[in-house]
Amino acid sequence: MSTPTYAVSGDDETAPGTGRNVIAQTRTGDPGRVVMIGAHLDSVPAGPGIVDNGSGVASLLEIATRLDSEPTVQNTVRFAFFGHEETGSQGASGYVDGLSADDHEKIKLYLNVDMVASPNAGYMVQGGRGSDRETAGPAGSATIGQMLAHQLAKTGVTAPEIIEFVGDDESPFIEAGIPVGGAENGDAQEKTTEQATAWGGQAGQVYDRCYHQACDRIDNVNREVLNHYLRALAGTLAHFATSTDELR
Repeated sequence: MSTPTYAVSGDDETAPGTGRNVIAQTRTGDPGRVVMIGAHLDSVPAGPGIVDNGSGVASLLEIATRLDSEPTVQNTVRFAFFGHEETGSQGASGYVDGLSADDHEKIKLYLNVDMVASPNAGYMVQGGRGSDRETAGPAGSATIGQMLAHQLAKTGVTAPEIIEFVGDDESPFIEAGIPVGGAENGDAQEKTTEQATAWGGQAGQVYDRCYHQACDRIDNVNREVLNHYLRALAGTLAHFATSTDELR
């Protein structure tokens, strides 16, 4: 495990200084082929951040615990816990900017996990949807998004929806040309009638009434949604960790 630093720029709510990410990876698998999954550790000052993004962090920790340090995998699996996502993805940017050219090439994909337990959640994934690289991701991203959607369907989710990237911790990886995928269940937008019919929940209501609010506490967590995403993320990671197929 390592805790690399990055520079933090100041704003109205954050003093300039230095932050730290937390990076851990398996001892097994080809270190020249890294499958990476990440979530952000921080929240906004207004809320405790249990769904955004404690749900993502908890998912990574559970997968890492089940995987153990020496699993039988083809590729090294790397877990990243980034700081300062809420102030411009500074932790993820610092991490990507600090990679050597050789280390950059070793990363075969990055899977971002940001909000996977909202009370009125949608079942959405990111990768391959959009009119440009910023919204669709680099070449190979569609394969990641399709695999995550497939794994969600295997857990019993009806017709998971593939949506565009919106500019979270995956953005630095996109800019670096690394294939990306994302798990994101919706925040302040409203669930449509079609989505409520497919997935349950309340149409015309926001996915998460406590998004960036003080009520984003443990009782805001939808455990059923979290379970679906957790199993799908584990299945997606297992697929790519044991595959030698090239995404780019």
